[in-house]
Amino acid sequence: MGSAVAWSSIDEVAEGLAGERYVADRALAVTLYLALRLGKPLFVEGEAGVGKTEIAKALASALGRRLIRLQCYEGLDVATAVYDWDYPRQILEIRLAESEGHADAARGRIYSERFLIKRPLLEAIASDGLPPVLLIDEIDRADEEFEAYLLELLSDFQVTVPELGTFRAPVPPPIVITSNRTREVHDALKRRCLYHWIDYPTADRELAILARRLPDVPERLARAVVAVVQALRGDDLFKRPGVSETLDWAMALMALGTREVDESTLSETLGVLLKYEEDVTRVRADKLPQLVAEAARAG
Repeated sequence: MGSAVAWSSIDEVAEGLAGERYVADRALAVTLYLALRLGKPLFVEGEAGVGKTEIAKALASALGRRLIRLQCYEGLDVATAVYDWDYPRQILEIRLAESEGHADAARGRIYSERFLIKRPLLEAIASDGLPPVLLIDEIDRADEEFEAYLLELLSDFQVTVPELGTFRAPVPPPIVITSNRTREVHDALKRRCLYHWIDYPTADRELAILARRLPDVPERLARAVVAVVQALRGDDLFKRPGVSETLDWAMALMALGTREVDESTLSETLGVLLKYEEDVTRVRADKLPQLVAEAARAG
């Protein structure tokens, strides 16, 4: 199978993502380049909020492709993820044919592409022209039975509809699969992918992300924001803030007209960074002075 993209180097991948305000480290650029060149899905794991979903969004935008997203959840089934039949239209077709005395002929016609509803997986496989980027988001939330169904798609890039036959992708679409690792995904699925783990960024990289995504944030405030978030991640919290919380907090401080982080402002805006009451209570009780000191040193 051929490659779905024309990028010819790892640097071009990194530059393409950077053009969409996604700051990728070298390891991610290498893995994504290989996934695209080899026509294999990219399987990305990491904590929530570290930028896994954004990879697919930036990739689609950089390539000028449509993004098709399948959001996984418990109970996800074929009718929602792959295909379904337009039953109301089928019934209407049969009733119209019955009124004209051609009911038997109508029953033979209703299982055609005219009545087929393409859900994300089939839509990505059967798309005309340049293949879209397919994002299978948070696969760990789906049932293991659904993982098994994905094996056909990831093995041969095809989907079988019993009434119509098999739809095959002439060129594999770029596929990004994400997992928050709330449960282990089966090895059979991972073996069909190239794997990459995204950790929380270093302070320098997080500062670069902030500068790229929110260039209007003053550098001094950006350094203070990153210092506080990095310090929080080093604490024993129920849920550490991700990059998405860093960006949200920076935007919140800008909306408040904040130029320097003090205890009052930090206390009042902790709900932007922390999403569990136990974490908020603990930080307010004994961590505010230390965090403000970190912000002052960084700024």
